[in-house]
This record gives sequence, structure tokens and C-alpha cells, in this order.
Amino acid sequence: MKNKKFRKIKKEIRILGIDDAPFTPHTKTEVMVIGTVFRGGTWLDGVLRTYVQVDGSNSTENIIKMVADSRHMDQLGVMMLDGITFGGFNIVNIREIFKETEIPVIVVMRKLPNFEKIKRALKRFGDWRERWKFVLGAGEVYKVENDEPIYIQICGIDLEDAKEIVKLSITRSAIPEPVRVAHIIAAGVETGESKGNA
Repeated sequence: MKNKKFRKIKKEIRILGIDDAPFTPHTKTEVMVIGTVFRGGTWLDGVLRTYVQVDGSNSTENIIKMVADSRHMDQLGVMMLDGITFGGFNIVNIREIFKETEIPVIVVMRKLPNFEKIKRALKRFGDWRERWKFVLGAGEVYKVENDEPIYIQICGIDLEDAKEIVKLSITRSAIPEPVRVAHIIAAGVETGESKGNA
């Protein structure tokens, strides 16, 4: 599937930011995942929710279903994920998400990922090779220069468009507002009060 082309990126482009709730390992089998629908980085339009298995393999299909079942789907210009691992090591296949939803995906990270460390951690799973394929499939990591630089991976979108959308949606911290607010909501609902940054 070809990259989605943006003639001009509107300030109020609809962005779905996705993050999972915090959890203590070995205490849960499922983790809540929250999606926030934003107009650019300023206006919250809606909140979505799903669940994924801890260290499972259903994050891709559950995120696709969450988006497909939403009344916001047809308006979404791009999807932003806080990394590609949810609920521990339930790894998202961003290429499958783009293929099924036709919504470009931008993975947002505060730090450059340590791929060797990730690979070592995955080797405790019987299907680690499949999970590792999703890590590699997320593609090259790019740096987005800003007051505080962040890193992204992309699928279905040109790099320059992705950088422009990321910068447009960074309004209150180093992280795009849709992802930051998804983190706050997920943490607050799960623990009773949110704390810290996305």
C-alpha cells in the first residue's frame, strides 16, 4: 500500500494518540489501552478504549478493531503510538495497522530504542522471532529536532509530513499532545491519579 499524500497539512488534522496504562508485572493478564482523538495538538475530540493481553500477541488486532469501530475513523488523518510495545511485550505490527485502517502510523519515542536489549528480552518467548519481525518491520528510526528532540518510526506517510505533524501536535511538552493525554488518561483511570510524563 502506498503512502498517504498530504497536499497541505491542516492545523486541525485529526490525530489518534494511543498509549497503555501502567501495570505491575505478574499482577494482571490484561492492560487498558487508551486512544485520544485530537484536532492538531490543541483540541480533544474523543476518547477510545481497548484492552490487550500482558506480553500477549493481540495488540495489533485490538487496536485495529478499536479504530474501525469508532465513529471518528473516517476523520482520522494519522495515528500516533507511544512506542510499539503495549502491555509489556505485546508488540504492534504497524504495517498491518496501516494496511487494515488506511491510516498512516507514527511511532513516537522519547529515546533511541536499544534494539539489542529488546531482542534479548524477546528471546524468553517461544514466538520471539515473530515478535522480532514486528520490531524490524517498524522500520528506520528518525530524529525529530525540536526544543527537546524525540524519535519516530513511520508507516504509510512521508517522513517530512510525519515530522510536520509531530511538530504541529507538540504544544505542551516534548511529546505530541494526543500521546501525552492518552498517557495521562490511561494512568489516571488505572491508578486513581496520573503522575509523570508519557
